[in-house]
Amino acid sequence: MPYSYASHLKCPVCGNEYDLHEIHQLCECGSPLLVEYDLERLQQEVDIQLLQERKPDLWRYHELLPVASEDNVVTLGEGMTPLLNMPALGAHYGIDHLYMKDESLIPTGSFKARGAAVGISRAKELGVEEFAMPTNGNAGAAWALYAARAGMRATIVMPQDAPMITRSEVALAGASLYLVNGLISDAGKMVAEKVQRQGVYDASTLKEPYRIEGKKTMGLEIAEQLGWTMPDVILYPTGGGVGLIGIHKAMQELKAIGWITGSLPRLVAVQAEGCAPIVKAWQEKKERSEFWEESTTVAFGINVPKALGDFLVLRALYETDGVAIAVSDQELLQVQQEVAAMEGAFVCPEGAATFAAAKRLAVEGWIHPGESVVVLNTGAGIKYPDTVQTEAPILEIGDSIL
Repeated sequence: MPYSYASHLKCPVCGNEYDLHEIHQLCECGSPLLVEYDLERLQQEVDIQLLQERKPDLWRYHELLPVASEDNVVTLGEGMTPLLNMPALGAHYGIDHLYMKDESLIPTGSFKARGAAVGISRAKELGVEEFAMPTNGNAGAAWALYAARAGMRATIVMPQDAPMITRSEVALAGASLYLVNGLISDAGKMVAEKVQRQGVYDASTLKEPYRIEGKKTMGLEIAEQLGWTMPDVILYPTGGGVGLIGIHKAMQELKAIGWITGSLPRLVAVQAEGCAPIVKAWQEKKERSEFWEESTTVAFGINVPKALGDFLVLRALYETDGVAIAVSDQELLQVQQEVAAMEGAFVCPEGAATFAAAKRLAVEGWIHPGESVVVLNTGAGIKYPDTVQTEAPILEIGDSIL
């Protein structure tokens, strides 16, 4: 059996197909490209029971990943993060079965390691030696660290107010780090100029087809961890939206090969009120979003004013009868404290936004009694030390604790 059943690249807009053995960025029509698999052959040749013998990492699903040879796998042990039952918080929110997919325990401390692992592995397989990318922080950190492991050169451009820890990760990994006095969209323009001028590989979100394949493993893991059944709802903090697109793709592929049955989960794209282009487009029933001017939020990872794959995010919402919802910074910071105090989990601001959205959707009745709900915590709260402000009394030696 082949290591991967990937067959070709396909444009989800115009239907153009491309050879997997060549380097491709966007379709000639400007759309992101998606990896297609020979699912019929995979269904006939791969027994689901094989997974029981494999390591608990995302490469256990290698048949549904695009890396053709195991020799090209670049890994730090990523994948199979916990799916935790959150009973106290669920009872507080009125959600009978609330789970958290906790990506804080993955290498580099965020779900971005999934995209980096598969993206870097595939780039290595294609002979890429150098790449450039814009980032809000965590993706750049992950790609820089995995690039170091692969012996690849990286140029990372991020807003100057990106989290300090992610800036340090990039610098320590030996990548070329640049800070821009602006947003990720401004960083993206600078990267595009470098790509055009020097011909380096463009690892920007969805400008290469393989990051999404790493992200989709969150969906594969959720399905396996629930015994190959589907939750009713999955909430995802949405900036570029690659994870949500990937989870939807994973569910479609699992259904096509018969590993899951029934309806797909209703997907929820969660954004911040200060940057909610997907929410606005969904409310207006549009196919694409508009650029969000002067975007701002403490949930830095979802501060993306215009996503290249916005139409794929919206398509996933429409096809699953999902919703897009925006929460305030005040809400998510309050919920971040609730999650820590009630369940002992220090979630990142983006993860807190998904809990805040679940809380509100339960109150509004969109989440029904008895339903199972999975929220994605996409990173470790400790990577955002400035988000939480605390005060504690200072004791002198000899003082008693009251």
